[in-house]
Amino acid sequence: MARDDDRVKSGVALVTGAGRGLGRALARELAARGMLVAALGRDATSLTETANGSDRITPITADVSDFNNLRNAFEQVDALGPLTLLINNAALYPRRDLFDETPESFMQTVDVNLGGNFAATRLALDRMAGTGFGHILNVATFADLHPLPASAAYSVSKGAARILTRALVADLADRFPDIVISDWMPGMLATRMGIRDGIAPEQSAAWGAELALWHDPALTGTTFEQAVEIPPPRGLKARIKDRLLGRRTPLRRLD
Repeated sequence: MARDDDRVKSGVALVTGAGRGLGRALARELAARGMLVAALGRDATSLTETANGSDRITPITADVSDFNNLRNAFEQVDALGPLTLLINNAALYPRRDLFDETPESFMQTVDVNLGGNFAATRLALDRMAGTGFGHILNVATFADLHPLPASAAYSVSKGAARILTRALVADLADRFPDIVISDWMPGMLATRMGIRDGIAPEQSAAWGAELALWHDPALTGTTFEQAVEIPPPRGLKARIKDRLLGRRTPLRRLD
C-alpha cells in the first residue's frame, strides 16, 4: 500500500551512511520512487557505486562526526532543492571486547552514532523549521535493551540515540506538528554490520522508504520494527482494562 506523500517527494531526501548496505539500498529505493536523493557517506568511490549512474542520486562525501564537514555537505544539499526528508542511518559497529576498547575508541563510535545523528538532525531542522514541514527518520535498534557481547559502544550510543528521538519529540511536536520524527528498526540485515542469513537490505529498504515517505503527524514518536508498528508501552491497569473490555489497538503496517 503506497503512502508516498507528494509534498515529501517534491523536495530532497538526505540519507546518511549511504555508501553501502542499508543506506545504499534506501537511497536507491527512494530514487526509484521518484525522489531526488543526496547520498552522504565517507567514501567517494562507494557513493559513486550507490548512485550507479542515476540522475536522481547525488553523492556527497562527508563524515557525520565532523560537524564543519557536515555543514558544508548540507549546503550542497541546499543546491539540489528544499530538504523534506532526513534518514539518519550512518553508524559504526566496531565489535570490540571491553578490554580492547579505549576511551578514545568508545567516543569515536559515540561521535558517529549519537553526535552525527544529532548534528544532521539539527542542520535538517534549520531547513525544515522555515517551512514547518518534513520527516526525520532515525534508524534505530534494540541493542540498548539487549546488548550483545563486544558491543558496548554501539549499544550505548544507539540507545542514547533512541532517547534523543524522544527528546526531539518533546521539544518539537507541539511547535512543528508537520515535522514528523520517528524511529525505525530494520532488523538484522545481511550486511557487513549484520549477519550472513539476515534480511536482504533491499527488502528492508522497501519498508524504510514506505515509512519515510508516509507523512502523517500521528507517526511522530512512533517506532516501527521492520514492517510493523511497535505499540507504545501501557501500564498494568490499562492492559487489564483493555483485556476486560476486549479493546485492541490496531497496529499500522508498511506492507
